Amino acid sequence: MSPLLSILIAAVVARAEDWPQFRGPAGDGHSRETGLPLEWSPTRNIRWKTAIPGLGWSSPSISGDTIWLTTAAADGLSLRLLAVDRKTGEIQQNIEVFRLDGSVPGHKKNSQASPTPIVDDDRVYVHFGSHGTACVRTNGEILWKTRLEYYHRHGPGGSPLLYRDSLIISCDGYDIQYVVALDKMTGEIRWKRPREGYQAYTTPLAITVNGRDQVISPGAWRAFAYDPESGEEIWSVSYGKGYSNVPRPVFGHGLVYLCTGFDQADLLAVRPDGRGDVTATHIAWTLKKGIPLTPSPLLVGDELYFVADNGVATCVDARTGKEHWRERLGGNYSASPVYAGGSIYFLSEECESVVVAPGTVYRQLARNRIEGRCLASPAVSGGALYLRSDSHLYRIENPPR
Repeated sequence: MSPLLSILIAAVVARAEDWPQFRGPAGDGHSRETGLPLEWSPTRNIRWKTAIPGLGWSSPSISGDTIWLTTAAADGLSLRLLAVDRKTGEIQQNIEVFRLDGSVPGHKKNSQASPTPIVDDDRVYVHFGSHGTACVRTNGEILWKTRLEYYHRHGPGGSPLLYRDSLIISCDGYDIQYVVALDKMTGEIRWKRPREGYQAYTTPLAITVNGRDQVISPGAWRAFAYDPESGEEIWSVSYGKGYSNVPRPVFGHGLVYLCTGFDQADLLAVRPDGRGDVTATHIAWTLKKGIPLTPSPLLVGDELYFVADNGVATCVDARTGKEHWRERLGGNYSASPVYAGGSIYFLSEECESVVVAPGTVYRQLARNRIEGRCLASPAVSGGALYLRSDSHLYRIENPPR
């Protein structure tokens, strides 16, 4: 092999994988990065720590050397987009996208800036629930703004999905419920699909089944699959009284894994190849114990992992639902776990991370803590973990060799 080819291959390998949306490149919590740290503390393996103004629980979205995240400043009235230098932690841009006229209802486990932005080339898409949705060029220019009318009651929650030329958003309010696709270039509505239900805070997921794309959007009482181009309903599944759903679905082994929400916290494995109401025909299995209300599940190989809000983690066979192990991690959980560098990272609200080896036997690799309160899900890029607390953004990585 020539020296030049070796250099080019090394450059490709060394290039950081972007984390452009909620739960990473595929929206499933997976990263291909390697060499991630297993252990850290406030004085160890912290590359930098940057104070973030205001309060927001959006996860970091990373493209190249820029980290994008939203925040609500000025007592929650100024909704802003921040650009942070990935190498230094310096805040390079602080853009006010919307300003609220007065205080709005919220929730102790939420903020007015909880949906995670999406980065696509030179555009960043931000969503603040009914407060507003916008497209911002990476140079800070606001290209378009729109407002989607619904009352989310406890503040904005679900993040958008970017599918080809559409920004697809679940708008499940206390008053009305619908799913909408916005033209990503203009913000104009391409399709809008009303549905019956109640409040929910989920993020849609795009999947492909038998050569046809679907968008999976759980809502209160029922989850739906839509044609992403037209908004046509393909199938739906009922789960009774479940509402205020938060977890994003995951897909694998020919099954969609759904969490049903408050008052009826079940986990359903649904075959997505049906039409119409598939409740009686396409539920492969159901679990009722230790199901999360907030963190999303994580599929790694043949195993499905999830952690309940009270800190009990479970591993089951993804095809059958058979339990392999269940362990109390301690603490409370809102952040969704990630899989990177061959390890699973769980992050508690107390900012304690429990690192676990994947497999059918529970094996803890490390337990680490930083200061503050953590509800935002971690991001991974460039061999580093990015954790957001209620006051700071951290870059955590092993020291260079």
